[in-house]
Parts: sequence; structure tokens; C-alpha cells
Amino acid sequence: MPHFTLSMTQSGPVLDLVVGASAARLEALTEAGMPLPAPQNVRALVDTGASCTCIDPMVFTALGLQPTGSMPMLTPSTGPIPIDADTYDVGIIIPNGQQQGLIFPNIAVSASELFSAQGIHALVGRDILQRCVLAYNGTAGFFTLAY
Repeated sequence: MPHFTLSMTQSGPVLDLVVGASAARLEALTEAGMPLPAPQNVRALVDTGASCTCIDPMVFTALGLQPTGSMPMLTPSTGPIPIDADTYDVGIIIPNGQQQGLIFPNIAVSASELFSAQGIHALVGRDILQRCVLAYNGTAGFFTLAY
């Protein structure tokens, strides 16, 4: 089973993501002879409390993507009343050095203002983690993600 182990940062379990247009969008752009948007490298916090993966809207702007829908979202700051969050169809790769990375060619994610001041532009939610084994070793200061 491919896996990687990373050290905890001051922000917690943080990893790199490559976010691009979804495979379906890339195929449509290619067939239309249009230029393909450059994938964006972002830092992401692994968040077992997030039901879905969330990405900062600036990433969608850089990719030239438009929302494909919306979903109700509850956060600690919204209390019991959900807010509507735009959703976007993207492709995500979690790189793993020389091994095959974890690839999601078509996944719907939510837009959410995140921790830009800390350099975090995404939350990896349970929609991705459900395909993984996450080992969090706080006392040793590392986490492992296997897939």
C-alpha cells in the first residue's frame, strides 16, 4: 500500500496538493482547442472534522473555474444555521515523491476562505480521507497517510 509520512508543522498535519481542472473539463477544453489552465500547488491541512474538501476561492480564480453548484455548510462560526458554499469540480493529486500519488481526477469541492495568513489554502476532508488510512502520532510529531 503506497504511503508517506510527514512531520507535523506548527499548523498540524499539512501536506501539498496539486489542484487543477477536472479531467472532464480538461477533455472538453482539449476538444475545443482551448488552452489548459496550469495546475495550482497548494498547502492543505488534513481535517477529519471537514466532511468535504475545501479550497480557497483564489485557487478557482487562478484556474478560471466557475461554480458548478452549491451546498449547505456548517462551521463552528456559522452555528446551527448553514451557509451556502459554492462547489467546483476539480482534479486533485496528492504527490508522493517517487511513488504513485493519490489521484482524484474528478471531485467536487467547496469554496471556503481559509488560513491564508498561515499559508494554508485547502482542507483535506473526509471525502478524500475515506480512501485512506490516516495515522496521527502527535507525541512523535508525524502523521502517515496510506492509500
